[in-house]
Amino acid sequence: MTLAYDDAYDNDNDATGDDRPALVLLHSGVCDRRMWDPQWSALVDAGYRVVRPDFRGFGETPLPDRRHNDAEDVLDLLDALGIERAALIASSYGGEVAVEIAARRPDRVTAMALLCAGLPGHQPTDALREFGEREDELLEAGDVDGAVELNVETWLGPDADEAAREAVRGMQRRAFDVQLAAPEGAGRNRVEVDLAAVKAPCLAVSGGRDLADFRLIAARLPDLFADTRHVELPWAGHLPSLERPVEVTALLADFLRETVLESSFRSDR
Repeated sequence: MTLAYDDAYDNDNDATGDDRPALVLLHSGVCDRRMWDPQWSALVDAGYRVVRPDFRGFGETPLPDRRHNDAEDVLDLLDALGIERAALIASSYGGEVAVEIAARRPDRVTAMALLCAGLPGHQPTDALREFGEREDELLEAGDVDGAVELNVETWLGPDADEAAREAVRGMQRRAFDVQLAAPEGAGRNRVEVDLAAVKAPCLAVSGGRDLADFRLIAARLPDLFADTRHVELPWAGHLPSLERPVEVTALLADFLRETVLESSFRSDR
């Protein structure tokens, strides 16, 4: 297996567990699969087979000594688990991966909830470029702690409590440790995709306190994808599922109930 992952069905004694609608949680580039801890139990209890992987270079998945594509890794994982179709909940960079999957394999995606998502082909604003340059400067100077704090302060909104901030510190530090030790030849292969190929119903969530890039992307998605609703959370920074987890879990559960569970019920009749 390429990616480290959790699968709710692994711990499910119900023999019909693999008949549940599948739901895949894709983490942001600041975190790893642990960012979904606040949502995990609620989504499992709601009737889904929930899977959450670590992308390469995050959490418990190391980087290989060759280039890789995260969308292909996720599809390979689904194949290995025998999951033909799944809904995707994705945060930030994970949203970019989700869109790539939905564009390349629309037959595999039942619905998407994109939280402050990236988008394939997006050209960053000056503010996002400046963040990247500052992060690079800190890392090149060997100030990993400073780079961690830069990410915590940039990506978490004011409603995040200290537990959420400490969780992001730990996940971002782990990502830096893995990525700074990457073998020669490691890196991502990005591919061009046809966004018009996306067919899955989509919930696009943005944060009123996030960087402009991600607010602009979310606002564009209803024009790019046929069945998309945009919701802006005025209180949210870039990681709303960690900032107000109860509120965001309810928002996600409502969307999934309308698009996935009801569709599954109709198809079973």
